[in-house]
Amino acid sequence: MILVTWLLIYVPGLSRPGLLDDADSVHAEASREMLLNNDWVTLHVNGIRYLEKAPLMYWAVAASFKLFGVGEWQVRLPLALGVLGMMWCAFLFGRRAFGSEGGLYAALIMGTAPGIYVFTRFMIPDVWVVVWLTASIYLFWIAYEQESPSRWVCWGLAVTVALNVLTKSLIGLAFPAMIIFVFLLITGELRKLAKLRLFSSAVVFLAVAVPWHILAAVRNPAEPTGPQKGFLWFYFWNEQFMRYLNKRVPYDYGKVPLLIFYGLLLVWIVPWCAFLLPALKEIPGRVRAWRTGLDQRQRANLLLGTWAVLIVAFFSFSSRQEYYSLPAVPALALLIAGWLQRESNSPAASRERRAGRIASTVMLIIGAAVFIATMAILWQARPFPPGTDLGDVLTQHPGEYKLSLGHMQDLTIESFGMFRAPLWVLGVSLLAGTALNWILRRRGQVLKANLALAGMMVAVLFAVYQGYVIFSPVISSKTLALEIKQQYKPGETIVIYHDYEFGSTLNFYTGIPVHMLNGRRADLWFGSFFPDAPKVFEDDESFARLWNSPARVYFFIEESDAEEALRGIDPKTVFVFVRSGGKVILTNHPMQMGGPAGPGPHAQLNSLPASVASDDY
Repeated sequence: MILVTWLLIYVPGLSRPGLLDDADSVHAEASREMLLNNDWVTLHVNGIRYLEKAPLMYWAVAASFKLFGVGEWQVRLPLALGVLGMMWCAFLFGRRAFGSEGGLYAALIMGTAPGIYVFTRFMIPDVWVVVWLTASIYLFWIAYEQESPSRWVCWGLAVTVALNVLTKSLIGLAFPAMIIFVFLLITGELRKLAKLRLFSSAVVFLAVAVPWHILAAVRNPAEPTGPQKGFLWFYFWNEQFMRYLNKRVPYDYGKVPLLIFYGLLLVWIVPWCAFLLPALKEIPGRVRAWRTGLDQRQRANLLLGTWAVLIVAFFSFSSRQEYYSLPAVPALALLIAGWLQRESNSPAASRERRAGRIASTVMLIIGAAVFIATMAILWQARPFPPGTDLGDVLTQHPGEYKLSLGHMQDLTIESFGMFRAPLWVLGVSLLAGTALNWILRRRGQVLKANLALAGMMVAVLFAVYQGYVIFSPVISSKTLALEIKQQYKPGETIVIYHDYEFGSTLNFYTGIPVHMLNGRRADLWFGSFFPDAPKVFEDDESFARLWNSPARVYFFIEESDAEEALRGIDPKTVFVFVRSGGKVILTNHPMQMGGPAGPGPHAQLNSLPASVASDDY
């Protein structure tokens, strides 16, 4: 059942849509260039050293490219396999702590969690952080239960922590160390640390985690011509400590408000969060009892509660993206799974059964409300003619795009007319799933009720996937990149306005290094100061010379940035090449008839100067 759930949710989305701009294609490009350069130590993006990330995820994707070729499903395969590994770890942990049924519930919750699904739609390492953290705490739990912890269990713990360090640097060590130490402290069992074979485990940890860091430091020393102090300063101090303090240089990211950050943690485990309140009551509340009188189940719940609280507390004082709370999801999933197992095995008149029926009623009310809301939106949002560009019906909020889900704020009621199919699936599946869960719980069939919720989430996540595909032209520039690749000739230049990340798909899909106008910042800032960095950063003067040269230039901009981006450029030399999703490619020379947009006049671009939006092309 676990494998079937994973196959239904994660395999269909491997090949579509195209990679996204920003982190997705930036990281995929780093993996592609790793394979191209045969350099498995120093990451490069667009030919520039990219030193802010740990390497394990890039190794995995580069290996996928090596085995299967370069493509979208090859990028997503390691992430999907990470979800399967995470479900397996949750099953093993849940089975050991709460029995086989508890293990099944834990795996299903993790496999159907919206937070896990959403943040495996693009290439970030956080799902593997969750895998290694869950594995390390599970191995600690095994060692904790043993009178004399096994050498292999302790060494396995050391290896999983080291792999987490190679996945996302210091938090890979900080999270498990913090959770284990605080748990042993509050239970009065710090002496058990000595039984974890600390010396040999430390040797194993260092043997796995340290070699890459040494090689990276040796190959990327400080350069006197730049502001940096070498790899170790940038990677550890700037990217870890200064980012945590919200003072990282350059400052190029947003920060989720604290209350929204807390609320999103519940959203990431919908609908299972309906059972969170009774599950939290399973955590022993009497402080005095923590040190004496706890049975195995209570100790497991205390460990899981400690885990969740510490992760949330850690990010309460730091810079925050929406997905930073994901490492707390397994702890909450296991707590809920343990409670669901208790509910399933409790008498019909028990407190647990009553709480389950109350939660199912709340879910049914919410499911009905969402169904009514989706039907109301469908009634108001009329369908658009075929071929309508989604970018034309959104309301842009550029100031929010530093957040991972910032583009979601561009949606309007009118724009939902583009999402009619996924809205139908979402509304109907939520109503049907919550109703079936309510009926089955009333009949005392708790296992079937929970399986109905899991089935409902398969349909809900399919609707999310449909919406993601429809929305992808706004957050991906694949179609524009492929148009350039079809027409590109040697000697021509691709230029992105401002940050590389904004149009990183152009680099990945064309395989051609791109230039940036006034874009020496963000991810490529640090690497740009090394002497081997290619000369791809243009200022206003150099760009004007490039634009007025005989060679064709493809200029990639947001349509809303046209006035600013074209300042100082003669409008008579600007021609529209292709547009999609609120973005446009301009060129400095007219294309031959029969180019990508075909002969004749092109669609008006409302935000461009009149001379640019004319029929000159």
